[in-house]
Amino acid sequence: MKINIPETDKKRIVIVGGGFAGLKLALKVARNKEYQVVLLDKNNYHQFQPLFYQVAMAGLEPSSIVFPLRKAFRKNQDVYIRVTEVKAVDTANKQLETSLGICNYDYLVLAIGADTNFFGNQKMAELAIPMKSVSEALFLRNRILSDFEKALSTTDYDERQGLMDIVVVGGGPTGVEVSGALAEMKRYVFPKDYPELNTDEIDIYLVQGAGQLLVGMSEQSSKKSLEFLTQLGVKVRLNTLVTDFDGEYVRMNDGETIRARKLIWAAGITGNKLKGMPDASLTHGNRIKVNRFNQVEGIEDVYAIGDIAYMEEDNYPKGHPQVAQVAMQQAQALAKNFQLRHQGKELIPFSYHDLGSMATIGRNRAVVDLPRFKFQGAFAWLVWMFVHLFQILGVKNKVFVFLNWVWNYLTYDQSLRLIIRPRVPRNGDVEVES
Repeated sequence: MKINIPETDKKRIVIVGGGFAGLKLALKVARNKEYQVVLLDKNNYHQFQPLFYQVAMAGLEPSSIVFPLRKAFRKNQDVYIRVTEVKAVDTANKQLETSLGICNYDYLVLAIGADTNFFGNQKMAELAIPMKSVSEALFLRNRILSDFEKALSTTDYDERQGLMDIVVVGGGPTGVEVSGALAEMKRYVFPKDYPELNTDEIDIYLVQGAGQLLVGMSEQSSKKSLEFLTQLGVKVRLNTLVTDFDGEYVRMNDGETIRARKLIWAAGITGNKLKGMPDASLTHGNRIKVNRFNQVEGIEDVYAIGDIAYMEEDNYPKGHPQVAQVAMQQAQALAKNFQLRHQGKELIPFSYHDLGSMATIGRNRAVVDLPRFKFQGAFAWLVWMFVHLFQILGVKNKVFVFLNWVWNYLTYDQSLRLIIRPRVPRNGDVEVES
């Protein structure tokens, strides 16, 4: 059975994944009206990943950082969106196997992104809490709030510590931002919500395997982020690895054991795999090897962009960083090359232009590395907010996020601390209740 998509004389570009790369490419190609575009994703919305941690910390509503895919293409007649899971690819016959049926393509673009990398530790994969989707961010929020509710009725000190203490693994931007947000909740929010608890008992640990935080950023930003986290009371463990977690105790390679029921894993990512892609096309981290035009090596008319793509160039001999800026620049370049291909002109090789990197560590605390400038503190925090606000899709979402940020800044109080659990009714369909 084939997916119901109208046949046309136009060449069909099938894009798998509606993240930063896939959505950007679909928007750009749709403007040219030279191709039929089919966008496949298992969700009917785009997720703004940099702010997942704020959903987890009850600072933002999930609806503020997601954007309906269909709304982005209301004025485009030759764009077709199908919510489905892509199971396999048949590159010889130019077909995709999906949960809705077979989808033919003339050009295939894989923007399937990456998932959490647990480095082969199955127990960690089962018990640790990742944060690669809105649903995972909501799960973390539920766990934090539920455990604090249990802590109110727990008289045993050690057991109560296990409910309140939190360990974050990974000292990259996600780990640093989560740790800073948790520290601010401990300082400003939990004392108001749980006056019966001694919030001084709450310990927040950040465990980093390297000797510094924010390894991809400047040494200046790394040192400042450590200083900011220390000021907030986060217990940072550098040059330390988590070796075991059983759901109650976190054990590290230096012999330290921490009683904590929540271990947030932000220690790495690995590319999502697609059945049918030859092993020869994959490299370390399960990334797909592409040339400077984002064409998958050895496979005709198949491309990869974003986190899943591994491309070497002179300034990046080990591939580009897996960040949103690379994904969006590759999408824009590939859209331009599709236009040039249609016109019979020479394609332009991709070159990444680093626009800088940044991370926030609570209010008035952030670090920013720009190509010519590096700065930290309150001004960096304002720059971080402006950049992220600008990147969010939809005017309504921008307004809601801005209002939430202003309210939180003025009142030190998020109003979204709700425990929302899935409910399974008698017919077996999952619903959500608050």
